[in-house]
Amino acid sequence: MGLLDGKTALVTGASAGIGLASAVRMAAEGAHVFLTGRRKPELDAAVETIGPAATAVHGDISDLAGLDRLYETIRARGQGLDVLFANASIAEFASLEQITEEHFDRLFGINVRGMLFTVQKALPLLNDGASVILNGSTNVDVGDEAFGVYAASKAATRSFARTWANELKGRGIRVNTVTPGPTDTPGLSGLAPDPEQSAAIKRGLAAQVPLGRLGRPEEIAAAVVFLASGQSSFVTGSSLYVDGGLNQI
Repeated sequence: MGLLDGKTALVTGASAGIGLASAVRMAAEGAHVFLTGRRKPELDAAVETIGPAATAVHGDISDLAGLDRLYETIRARGQGLDVLFANASIAEFASLEQITEEHFDRLFGINVRGMLFTVQKALPLLNDGASVILNGSTNVDVGDEAFGVYAASKAATRSFARTWANELKGRGIRVNTVTPGPTDTPGLSGLAPDPEQSAAIKRGLAAQVPLGRLGRPEEIAAAVVFLASGQSSFVTGSSLYVDGGLNQI
């Protein structure tokens, strides 16, 4: 018996990394998982990997019309939503002097605006007692150089989780944030276009983690499934750190 037997879940940004690992784990725990993301070939490959327990809907959460199409597809299945993992986000370096309108708008357009409307537009489909999980970041707490806009977008995510947990408590809907530390994902690799620079960034991040390594997407996915399942039935408004001790020790 799986932790999510008979449940319906949605994972945004599910074509790779933490989103894909979470979708795979949710399906393994018995859920039917809707996956959405901007890269259609990767989404199609994810569905092939997961099998009939997965449905892919290509789209970008910053496109509100696309969100409407996504939720129409989920509505047509007729079972609502029990789990929403609002995972989709992007990260880019830019110091205070380098920040442009385009950089700010791109990160806040996806990480804050897109995430907000992902949750808002899901409300009519969320079953009472559902679990909403937002993807946070330890960067909120540490002030890493050149990550100011990204960290600010994740601070907004954390704030929304607290407010929405309060607003949705009457329906028994729990809202939590999963807060990964540095995790070995394609997104992390993409922070630097040069492979040597990318490897150097990973080594530097791993050296800061008390456990001495980067996290694996599957480790974050395990925490997401905990928050999605009845095992976390008395947890709401919280931030679950999965960071190898980075912000704890």
